[in-house]
Amino acid sequence: TKSSVSRQFVARTKRQVESFLSRPLGVLDLPVLMLDGVEMGRHLLIVALGIDSEGHKHVLGVVEGAAESSEVCRRLLRQLIERGLEVERPRLIVTDGSKGLEKAIRLTFGSRYRHQRCRQHKTRNVMAHLPAHARLWWQVRLRAAWKEPSADQAKQQLLALANELDGEYPGAADSLREGLDETLTVTRLGLSGALLQTLRSTNPIENMHDSMKRVARNVKRWRGGSMVVRWGVTALMDAETQFRRIRGFRDIPALNAALAATIAPEVDTQAISA
Repeated sequence: TKSSVSRQFVARTKRQVESFLSRPLGVLDLPVLMLDGVEMGRHLLIVALGIDSEGHKHVLGVVEGAAESSEVCRRLLRQLIERGLEVERPRLIVTDGSKGLEKAIRLTFGSRYRHQRCRQHKTRNVMAHLPAHARLWWQVRLRAAWKEPSADQAKQQLLALANELDGEYPGAADSLREGLDETLTVTRLGLSGALLQTLRSTNPIENMHDSMKRVARNVKRWRGGSMVVRWGVTALMDAETQFRRIRGFRDIPALNAALAATIAPEVDTQAISA
């Protein structure tokens, strides 16, 4: 019967999801961590993706919540640490700029990371304050500024653009200035080429979100958060089987060296235990 098939499906996927979300992480060396949220129905899933030193991607964990609040994000990070994620390892963390995510990361990792804010999200935020006819022109100028090999020169150009926007579009200018330094982290770390293009945004994790939405596209009614988690993680399990190494993976040793050189060896134990 349909109800019998449904019960068996729920039971089996529940076991698979529990096993998937309890995999030990201590064996992984993860210089890059990406965090982002995806909406499924009226629920939000926050997903953590890790990239190891050989360029392989790993789905690390998922939590369900109503928003990207710092409490929900910290719960996800605590689960990852309990499963063996190394806190003291210097790493690059890429997010969409969510304040909740940033606070949770800061309280969890202290000073042991560098934060890259997604440039695509920043561009969308700025464009939202501009009329349609002006967006393409400003997108081109933003991208040109971010292409500067020097982070200081790029910052000067971005601030100059913000000054130009002040007169006619002050909202866009304020949006551009907010968190501007964190859009230049990969440049300050000396990354270039394909690796910079990969890590300058949350695209690697957003591609997984597309898989989640595709798998769940025929669901008409979500019966609670547990159902959302089961479907979302099932989609991620399928997506993980098709992962390829990231573009620019051969330059990850240079990223590791840059992180080690810019992050002090001391651990901010007070922040970690907060």
